[in-house]
Formats: sequence, C-alpha cells, structure tokens
Amino acid sequence: MHDLVPFIRASGFDSVDVDDRDIRVSNKVGPAEITLHLKVVDDADPELAYEQRKGIFEEMRTSYRLEPVPEGVEVTATTEFALDVALIGEFLDSTVISRQRRKELEAQFDHLEEATDHS
Repeated sequence: MHDLVPFIRASGFDSVDVDDRDIRVSNKVGPAEITLHLKVVDDADPELAYEQRKGIFEEMRTSYRLEPVPEGVEVTATTEFALDVALIGEFLDSTVISRQRRKELEAQFDHLEEATDHS
C-alpha cells in the first residue's frame, strides 16, 4: 500500500502521476473527465490517507486502516467528499461518484490481495 505508484494505478485511473507525496490522477466518469491533485497527509491513525488539494470536490479525503484478523490483515478504506456544485455538471452527482469510487477501491483491494498471494 505504501508503494504508491502501483497501489494508485490499481484503481484503474486513466492517468496516474506520483511524485513523492503528491498524486495526480485523472479518469473518465460518464461523460466527464475528472482530474484530481491529491496529497498524502501525515496522520497517526490511518495507515495511509490523502486529501484533494485541487479538483472537482469542495473537499475529499480517503483513508485506509489496517486491522489484524486471524486470517491476516483486514483493510478498510473510507472516502469522504463534498461536491463543488459549481464545478459539477448535470451528469455527475454523488451517486455516480460513489459508484465509481467503490469500483476503484475494490480494484485496489484486489491488487493488495494479489500482492499478498505472491509474497
């Protein structure tokens, strides 16, 4: 998860650029192209967290928490966001964004599972 390039790429974004703690991603969602500039934040609680610095949201934060379980480690991801209505057209709403984000997170979980299986 801390190897950001493959972890972020696993989300299926059309474009990914990671420079240290700066992340830039873009993706086509419905008829719109979404581009985000994200920054990894230092936070003692989640294993990994990043926030939008520039993009379509008023605010957006994704955090990943690890919890030991008998089978290994369970990863929980949470994305919280508020849409900037002035920037969002009639084609995008919170339902479309939530559905897209769920697909991205599931792809990341698959990536982590595959990486664990090959270790």
